[in-house]
Amino acid sequence: MTQVPLPASMQNLVERVTRAFPHLPRLAPMFAATLSNTWATTLKPQADGSVFVITGDIPAMWLRDSAAQVRPYLHLAKDDPAIAALICGVVRRQMQYILIDPYANAFNEAANGRCHNRDNTAMGPWVWERKYELDSLCAPLKLAHDLWRVTGQTNHLDATFMQAAQLIVDTISLEQNHARSDYRFERFDCVAMDTLTNAGNGSPVGPTGMSWSGFRPSDDACTFNYLIPSNMFAVVALNCLSELPVVQGALSIRAKGLADEIRLGIETFGKVNHPTFGEIYAFEVDGLGHHVVMDDANVPSLLAMPYMGYCDISDPTYQATRAFVLSGQNPYFFTGRAAKGIGSPHTPRDYIWPISLCIQGLTSRSSDEKLALLNSLMATDAGTGLMHEGFHKDDPTQFTRPWFAWANSMFAEFVISLLPQQA
Repeated sequence: MTQVPLPASMQNLVERVTRAFPHLPRLAPMFAATLSNTWATTLKPQADGSVFVITGDIPAMWLRDSAAQVRPYLHLAKDDPAIAALICGVVRRQMQYILIDPYANAFNEAANGRCHNRDNTAMGPWVWERKYELDSLCAPLKLAHDLWRVTGQTNHLDATFMQAAQLIVDTISLEQNHARSDYRFERFDCVAMDTLTNAGNGSPVGPTGMSWSGFRPSDDACTFNYLIPSNMFAVVALNCLSELPVVQGALSIRAKGLADEIRLGIETFGKVNHPTFGEIYAFEVDGLGHHVVMDDANVPSLLAMPYMGYCDISDPTYQATRAFVLSGQNPYFFTGRAAKGIGSPHTPRDYIWPISLCIQGLTSRSSDEKLALLNSLMATDAGTGLMHEGFHKDDPTQFTRPWFAWANSMFAEFVISLLPQQA
């Protein structure tokens, strides 16, 4: 890939990491490579000032992934106007896409009709894939809020943002009762996780106050369509929206009220009693008495609750849930010769995701655990200096997606979190 010069602010951050961890000689070069990956390989500024962000090896922009890809740059945005302008451009592009279709998860750079698959759903020329994922509407709101919080800027909170914010609230509210929704999705001649059952409606659900999601952050279909981690993220994102200085009156009140309704639904319907770990959060429920108990590597996840801002790290139900998801009783927790951690049904069995290892570190209260995870991440890069989607628990040279910018940004964010205040 072409070498792109790093801004001075990024170079200074790399130097801080070098000074802070002299005993880890591989860390600074890996941090530089992962921090710069999104910057150097995925950003496409547009004529209107917005920024298109490819996810890496797929030429489309995911709403969730693009927010995560630029998230480490928030640490530089306060003192680097160019970085702040970049993130502003990403938010603008995300909001433009939401106005095109709030049910799509990934979009094209232009209205060229390219798509992942010819699915039975209301596709349009801008849409790469139309899998409705609740967290796709939440990630841009959180990024917009974080940019304002860090910089005090409101340039990105323009008329397009306000229109999209209203549509986000309308969509999340509508999907509290999916029977009212026109959204359907079917993919034919595919694995089961790539399509919705019941003529594209998904499995039946009962009212809970939570909001329906067709698909998980992995782009895999939900088994039961109240996806707890994504509803937790919705609570956080809607509260973030209500706090923005340009969001006042009815929209602010409605966003806050919707967040409260969803939180009550989570706390009422989203918990189960586990025979080993006690009261924990389920991964998915349907409001009819059924649930899935597991966790997935993708974010939002149950492991990521404090990272998202849903609860404090010390919350007892979170700690019980954390103990479960980091145990062999989580069907997607794998232990091997090279590493142990959470994988996903989206990738082959026994593949651990660096994203989940980073989230484990970002939500740990133990400095020893953080260091062990950092060493594990550095030891499982297969000599590439970059993160991957997933790697085999016994042999990291077997990995998926050599160019996956989200994973690289997560590693950079984890390293930044380990820096002393002055380094």
